[in-house]
Amino acid sequence: MKALVLSGGLGTRLRPFSYSMPKQLIPIVNKPVLEHVLENVRRVGVTEVGIIVSDRAPQIRAVIGDGSRLGLRVTYIRQDEPLGLAHCVTLAREFLGDDDFVMFLGDNMLPDGVEEIAQEFIDNRPAAQIVVRKVADPRAFGVVELGLDGRVERLVEKPENPRSDLALVGVYFFTPAIHQAASAISASARGELEITDALQWLVTQGAQVVASQYDGYWKDTGHADDVLDCNRKLLQAVVASVRGDVDESSVLIGSVVVEEGARVTGSRIEGPVIIGAGTLVEDSHIGPNTSIGRDCVLSYTRLDSSIVLDGATVTEVRGLHGSLIGRMASIGPADVGTSHHRLVVGDHARIEVAA
Repeated sequence: MKALVLSGGLGTRLRPFSYSMPKQLIPIVNKPVLEHVLENVRRVGVTEVGIIVSDRAPQIRAVIGDGSRLGLRVTYIRQDEPLGLAHCVTLAREFLGDDDFVMFLGDNMLPDGVEEIAQEFIDNRPAAQIVVRKVADPRAFGVVELGLDGRVERLVEKPENPRSDLALVGVYFFTPAIHQAASAISASARGELEITDALQWLVTQGAQVVASQYDGYWKDTGHADDVLDCNRKLLQAVVASVRGDVDESSVLIGSVVVEEGARVTGSRIEGPVIIGAGTLVEDSHIGPNTSIGRDCVLSYTRLDSSIVLDGATVTEVRGLHGSLIGRMASIGPADVGTSHHRLVVGDHARIEVAA
């Protein structure tokens, strides 16, 4: 079995971050979302992976490389425009050949894994096996309707009036039957070849399409709040490790990771927290559920429940909470005597200031 991981798309919901980096490279516990996805692929026993990429391909290649670091063999497949998930399947036809494959969305986090579902697919080999989850508002998802016998009867992409609360979570297992289905469908009203239409074609043709419910933690990391929530979840599994330098005046409480080359001086760190290599934390209070990237500087700062990306500087800021701070960003006090705030804010940024 092979894998197809989709890492194109514009990431409009994660602007302004996605203006300068692919959304799949946003870090969760200091590791790109895409790397978490590829680890999921490896856990189901797959080593040969095709990654669909767009114009941000060089950045993704720089991080993932040939996949050998993750025990994988990676082939990059170009998609010039986001024309739908079924379009990705057609683009990958040569890579996939006549092998069964699993398709993952490259920005979906399923840390509890899908190994059991993968084994069900291998054992029973239906034409397609889709992973679903009950959601409160299915209108933003592909929705699956089941018959009384539990078989898939109908799939609808983002319905206005859903007749089911079962949403596709972005993991699909396919036999080569999907290629005929992808070739048989036409573009939807939004101009895309929808994977739901291809699956519906299989159902209509009498092929076996099975839905397996996933009950573990799942998060589509399309919004900043989702990224922060996922970071909190994965930090719960962090095991304390201090490989950097922590001076005697600092206090570390709970699960705190200080990576090699990081320095902590005169600070209080309350885990779970991870501090990246080369980062300096001085005279600061870092609260729980925080990930700080590589080569950052935090001085005289109080921060919790946040993510600080590589190279950022935060100085003399007391009270940052639930923040996502971009690469090489600089946050600090105004000049002495200034009584007002000063902001330099890019498109689609969101600022929340305490009254």
